[in-house]
Amino acid sequence: MARRPPRNVKEYHAKSAADLARGLAAHLANQLRTAISDRGQALLAVSGGKSPIALFEALRQQPLDWAKVSVILVDERCVGHDHADSNTALVRQHLLQGQAAAASLPAFFDAVPDPLDDAALDKLVRQANRRLAQLHWPIDLAVLGMGEDGHTASLFPDAPGLEKALRSSGPLAWVRPATAPHARLTLTLPALLASRELVLSIAGEAKHAVYRQALLEADPATPVSLVLHQHQTPVSVWLT
Repeated sequence: MARRPPRNVKEYHAKSAADLARGLAAHLANQLRTAISDRGQALLAVSGGKSPIALFEALRQQPLDWAKVSVILVDERCVGHDHADSNTALVRQHLLQGQAAAASLPAFFDAVPDPLDDAALDKLVRQANRRLAQLHWPIDLAVLGMGEDGHTASLFPDAPGLEKALRSSGPLAWVRPATAPHARLTLTLPALLASRELVLSIAGEAKHAVYRQALLEADPATPVSLVLHQHQTPVSVWLT
């Protein structure tokens, strides 16, 4: 018997990846329009990687007053903006095009220090947090993905930096995942849970299985479960 989601979690089921991208883009655009109507501006946090590219390309076609939208990253790899793994570059290439180019994207950093030891990461976080302090918080919508290890944002299980990222009062923390390349800056769990809405996009049977397991209980060993088992913020889960 399938486990029912917690009461603050609402599931949306799409027949295909293309349908999910279109449906989720329309949902995000509607919520952003409401934010702009109510508060004069909107703050959207998005995840990187290859999975959200179709969503970005659908979202950028939505009619919006994009000049009133600020976009930030849910997490960023500590690489230069010209690196193939840069989420900043990915968002610029696939989302901030056409009319959506009017949106702002404050990068977490301009350059990555070398060596990138813990002290350098601490400094990078402080600088990035000062940049983000200029925005109008809280986040209206944070679009999350999930890995097969149960990580979301860059909240990787057992990674150095995870404990601080789960409890820090600042918007950002650093994490060094052992199972993925590059140190990361990530929105902290408290910053994510302060959002007006969290959106979780999941595709493929392997990730569906992880999601179903995460519905059973909140467990830091599966960080996405901490997003699902909280009563502060509504979560919309989009599945295909």
